[in-house]
Amino acid sequence: MKLKADFITQDIDETRFLVPVGAVAFQGVVRGNKTAAFIVDCLKAETTEAAIVDAMCAKYDAPRETIAADVKQILDTLRGINALEE
Repeated sequence: MKLKADFITQDIDETRFLVPVGAVAFQGVVRGNKTAAFIVDCLKAETTEAAIVDAMCAKYDAPRETIAADVKQILDTLRGINALEE
């Protein structure tokens, strides 16, 4: 999976914004924290959910189950706005 080219990211202070710029049905802005930003950064190249979880486990000191749940939640949100190529 990968973030669609119809979406760009912008960092302002500690917040990451995901903005649609192409011909997508979603018209709005998604605001995320540093965890969401890390996941979106992983999605700028072809990856898998498991690979994102592995990368987050290497960076953050949190239980794998918690990280996996967070990744799933953010991916589900991105799927909901049709921001992923799968």
